[in-house]
Amino acid sequence: MADGFTYGINFPFQDSFDGKYLDLSDFTDEEIRTDLVHLILTRKGSRYFLPDFGTRLYEYIFEPLDGPTFSDISAEIRQAVEDYMPNLKITNISVTPGSEGEENKGTYVNENDQREFKVTNISQLEHTAKIKIDYTITDSAFSTSDFIIINI
Repeated sequence: MADGFTYGINFPFQDSFDGKYLDLSDFTDEEIRTDLVHLILTRKGSRYFLPDFGTRLYEYIFEPLDGPTFSDISAEIRQAVEDYMPNLKITNISVTPGSEGEENKGTYVNENDQREFKVTNISQLEHTAKIKIDYTITDSAFSTSDFIIINI
């Protein structure tokens, strides 16, 4: 422990061989990262006394991976952070397809010197979005920067 205090329970919960399933955060930076992940992954409307807490990210799971969907995801995250975590300043949100870079793995040239594209194991490719959120903590004397990556 850095200063003898614990700030909260780390989220998401992790398997532990030594009984620390509910591990406590020892630093304020850990607690803020945990709070941000908790805010983003909470389904809006699932908290009884805070019905606006959370995001609607789960509604975007089967949406097309295109620009309008990515901008809606970004706007949803920015609004939730603005409402419930005013000590954070989001510097950048990048939303990209989770399977980016997989497009050319099945391209080959056939016997007629024509390029053919064949996606191998298309049913096993991830059809997800990768969200990277860069943020700065602005409530202390020293500002610190960090990021999280979430796949939906």
